[in-house]
Amino acid sequence: MDTPDYIQKEIQKIDEEIRTLESETDPELKLLSEEEILKLEKQKEILLNSNQVTEVDDSKDEDKSESNINENEVILEIRSGTGGDEAGLFALDLYRMYERFFETKKWKITEVYKSENLVGGIKTVIADVTGNGIYSLLKNESGVHRVQRVPTTESYGRIHTSTATVAVLPKLKKIDIEIHPDDLEWEFFRSGGKGGQNVNKVSTAVRLTHKPTGIIVECQEERFQGRNREKALEILKSKLYTQMREQQVGNITELRSSQVGTGERSEKIRTYNFPQDRITDHRIKKSWHSIERVMNGDISKMLEEVSNI
Repeated sequence: MDTPDYIQKEIQKIDEEIRTLESETDPELKLLSEEEILKLEKQKEILLNSNQVTEVDDSKDEDKSESNINENEVILEIRSGTGGDEAGLFALDLYRMYERFFETKKWKITEVYKSENLVGGIKTVIADVTGNGIYSLLKNESGVHRVQRVPTTESYGRIHTSTATVAVLPKLKKIDIEIHPDDLEWEFFRSGGKGGQNVNKVSTAVRLTHKPTGIIVECQEERFQGRNREKALEILKSKLYTQMREQQVGNITELRSSQVGTGERSEKIRTYNFPQDRITDHRIKKSWHSIERVMNGDISKMLEEVSNI
């Protein structure tokens, strides 16, 4: 049986990456390059031996679905919403709020991807977070967060309203979702920031698009493209799994192109009103005060009260 074009294209990309790794001369990176080449060769072998991929092996049974979730690890994704630069600054404030809370819990957070706007705010940040019982505590943070305050850039003291979206995605113990390669669009680019000289020398960062649903995942955590590919695919599967549960479907092909399950719900879940020193969760119709303390990570009580929605 002839190898389909989409598999041939993936193999060509892998071969190009292997050639780049084989040309590595830095002694410190040489050993890591050899390990990466072995992984890529395995990926290539899997592609060559598989002309058809089963889309999903999942059950609608809630108990079985819950058993697939790792309660102690999540993917946290925060994106700026409406409001221009101020939305990016609010997204940064939310990220810092969660970071400080994680510090008090001694939970581990690792940035997978981060992009900033021109004033230092966040366009998108994706992070892996590990902590005891973290998914149950954070899962209801997903949605649109709204802020009302006077931006630092506002010279007339006017209150602006901006938004940011938060998504808390479960990490899966065993990922049964397998995606048809032809549904994926891969882009590779050079990433800045930490990661050593290899990050800036070759296109190690990855942008992955699932064409049927329009879901986009970006990853630049690792120094090698192959590892970022694996991480991006892992995040995509978590997003698809979450969206399938939200839409109550058992097959990827049944998914509607929707914001549900990505943390980008159209309705707001919480408002942070700085002039009135008040945070209101619209789902349980409850407010809390001392907003500065909350933004500094004192969110345990608030999380507990919304955890059983």
